[in-house]
Amino acid sequence: MLLSELTNTFFPFCSLAISLFLYFLFFSKKHVENLETKMYSYLVVCSLFESFLYFFICFTGDFFFNSSTLFFYKILNKILVVIYIVWMTLFYFYTLIIVSNVGIKAKEKIKKCFIIFDIIVILFVLISPIDLVLNISDKTSNAYGMVINILYFTCSVYLFLIVLSLIWSLKRFKDITVRKKFFPMIMLSLLFFISLIIRAFDPYFNITSNIFSFVLLIMYHTIENPDVKILNELELAKKNAERANDAKTEFLSSMSHEIRTPLNAIVGFSNAILEDKTLEEAKEEAKDIIMASNNLLEIVNGILDISKIEAGKMEIVNVDYKLIPMCNDIVKLSRPRIGEKPIELKCKFSSDIPAILHGDQGKIKEIITNILTNAIKYTERGLITFEVSCINYKNTTRLMISIEDTGRGIKPDKIDKLFTKFNRLEEDRNTTLEGTGLGLAITKSLVEMMNGKIIVQSKYGSGSKFTVYLSQKIVSMNDNVVEDDVKEIELVDYSSKKVLVVDDNNLNIKVAVRLLRNFKIVPDTCVSGIECLEKIKENKYDLILLDDMMPKFSGVDTFHKLKENEDFETPVVILTANAITGMKEKYMKEGLDDYLAKPIDKLELIRVLDKFLNKK
Repeated sequence: MLLSELTNTFFPFCSLAISLFLYFLFFSKKHVENLETKMYSYLVVCSLFESFLYFFICFTGDFFFNSSTLFFYKILNKILVVIYIVWMTLFYFYTLIIVSNVGIKAKEKIKKCFIIFDIIVILFVLISPIDLVLNISDKTSNAYGMVINILYFTCSVYLFLIVLSLIWSLKRFKDITVRKKFFPMIMLSLLFFISLIIRAFDPYFNITSNIFSFVLLIMYHTIENPDVKILNELELAKKNAERANDAKTEFLSSMSHEIRTPLNAIVGFSNAILEDKTLEEAKEEAKDIIMASNNLLEIVNGILDISKIEAGKMEIVNVDYKLIPMCNDIVKLSRPRIGEKPIELKCKFSSDIPAILHGDQGKIKEIITNILTNAIKYTERGLITFEVSCINYKNTTRLMISIEDTGRGIKPDKIDKLFTKFNRLEEDRNTTLEGTGLGLAITKSLVEMMNGKIIVQSKYGSGSKFTVYLSQKIVSMNDNVVEDDVKEIELVDYSSKKVLVVDDNNLNIKVAVRLLRNFKIVPDTCVSGIECLEKIKENKYDLILLDDMMPKFSGVDTFHKLKENEDFETPVVILTANAITGMKEKYMKEGLDDYLAKPIDKLELIRVLDKFLNKK
């Protein structure tokens, strides 16, 4: 059997040709790195060795097989038997990978058991006798004896296990992908059975090597081998999805912490106020509530901004504005953040800055606020210098806005990560500081949207300097009065004015009523657009503060209904929590007179009241 026809090398040559072809075809391409392709590669290599050895025995045996070389050919045949056993073992492991539902740990145990089984069988092969008989008439040979019996027994065991695995997995045969992988196993079992029948009639005829090569050729077309480029893209997409998922988890964890921190202060101090016995205690705790509320508002605004930037929906909204007064307002609002820290906030505004500029005032204000807030947060003592200078050329000014502090500074290798969202440098050192890590990421995005540039200079332990370069159109060059601070605005008595507050939330109405009380205003209130229309029929108001997002009848719908009356001239200011960038312009296009965002900013409320109630 094992020493085939000495005078005919056709079958051995065919087997070797197929094995060589498969070897170069398979290993010349990249493949998916999985257990299936790994096991198939072992089978291909094993088959190549087996085909080469089988061809060598047949080709040389035709000339050199005699009594003096008998021992040498017996050794070669034993090696061939060992390769057959190894090949069958590998094929069974391949079957186990494809059709079995057994877990990975169970498969590993089975593999170890059969490796031990193979080692024992191979030892028996090496020590057992093998006989070779030469057929003088046609110069063919036949191997028999204990070694061949061991081979038949081992192959029969593995074929039985393969068939058993196929039967066990018949439920999966409906799947076309699985079905095509079953085919080589069925062919191996069938062809091996046919070879045994042929051998019963002609013991000198051997096609085992050809069966192995043919089965591997069929298997090649069942191996999953998608385009490597697509695979790499899928792998990259998978990694990006995993990173995005990790970032989302990290973000939610961070948000949970950041939002709960100010909420804890708000709830805690609010409860404390109920128990306070003196007004002074209540006022101190109210200050902390305001500070925590502002922190919470910053977090929400930051999330809204970064989501709009990433969605590509952040728009540039250009208007005429005064830069110096705006900067003074920012400084005034920022000073309370310093608290009791020994920090001097110094402002230097160049006298040649144009009085009125044309650009996106809101975004410039946010850029300055973010950098200034960051400087205050990370500076314990010393000096913060807020400086604005410019270079004017024709109708354009090149603004240079710099904020320098004597704070903690940044390590050189960390500067590149400074503008990464949700990233806070030296978390272990800054655990007591609140923040989401969004401020500077938003700042950089806004600066780049406005075709500007931001530069960071820092010395670790000594401080940092952020410089923003932006170009703006000049509207007017009138001189500015340079102020280091803004004078307190006196609250005007508007007790003679009549104001209507429309909001579907009673708590929001309470807040508005309490704020208006500072101006001696006792407003009329209602909780729906329909009720507002009824009140307008019976009363004449000097101002209407109208919530937008109300059920059934929105604020905009209510406004349009009010304007249907030609005699209606009352100013209507939209009062809404829809404070995303660009919403003010949208409401103004609807015809509304002004816009107030919730939570209501005191200075913005003063501006609106002064605009509509302080008319002579």
